[in-house]
Amino acid sequence: MELKQLQSFCAVVKYKSFTKAAEKLYLSQPTVSTHVRQLEEEFQTSLIVRTTKSVEVTPRGQELYECACNIVNLRDNLMRSWSDEDEKMIRIGASTIPSAYMLPQILPAFRTIRPASQFHVFQSDSQGIVDGLLCGAFDVGLIGADMHEDTLELTPFFADQMVLITPVNEHFLQFSENGGITLEEICREPMLLREKGSGSKKCISSYFERVGVDENDLIITARLNDQESIKNLVAGGLGISIISEKAAEDAVKAGRLLTFPLPEAGARRYLYVACRRGALMSGQTQQFVSFVKNFYKTEPSV
Repeated sequence: MELKQLQSFCAVVKYKSFTKAAEKLYLSQPTVSTHVRQLEEEFQTSLIVRTTKSVEVTPRGQELYECACNIVNLRDNLMRSWSDEDEKMIRIGASTIPSAYMLPQILPAFRTIRPASQFHVFQSDSQGIVDGLLCGAFDVGLIGADMHEDTLELTPFFADQMVLITPVNEHFLQFSENGGITLEEICREPMLLREKGSGSKKCISSYFERVGVDENDLIITARLNDQESIKNLVAGGLGISIISEKAAEDAVKAGRLLTFPLPEAGARRYLYVACRRGALMSGQTQQFVSFVKNFYKTEPSV
């Protein structure tokens, strides 16, 4: 028993005509007749009595009609509900920096032009967001690394500078007064790093590789998956770290951290809007993607 068979049967009973049912369903009359015959064969009973002048429903046909109408109506109601929800709901997967520092700016601004918008936001590292996009868990992702997935379309929307963060103490204030900190001095300090899979970690690893530093030679005191924990631990004196300049802004303004430019040309990465190639998106989600791409008016050359 298939839904299309039940739809054809319900239409025939409702309109008392195979021809009229076919017109309403945009099917051919033989197709509708086949659907009804298949139901009769499956249930091994006559459902409709056909004459040259009329279509009559048998008692068992009437019983099936009531059940079939409920099934079709449940399906139609569910589809309408999902359609309404899909039109309002935007499912967003966001890695740490976009989730904590970009979405609080982007989402309120978007709602000023689409007040009915609803957001379902899931936060993970960049690899987790890509995995969610690929399995269809999200409509759009905001990530901190180019993950090189052929099935995804990535567009940069923000240029993110990485900076060194340190505690506010005499030791590091001295570096600040002397104009900065050298690579050799960084390598002598205890270091906190992000976990594998994050866009920040990929950027930091690329930086160390570019300047000829083996991460195995660093004094790594902790690896964490939470940006706020890193800032709190650095402020508490556990070590230094390299994070997004955007993520460090609040703690610097509060006087809890110092920031330094990274030596030897520094490190910059892009944050990306990610979507599945060829995926069907609601008009609202398409508008949201376009909105994010233009929100910071960033036109990086990549």
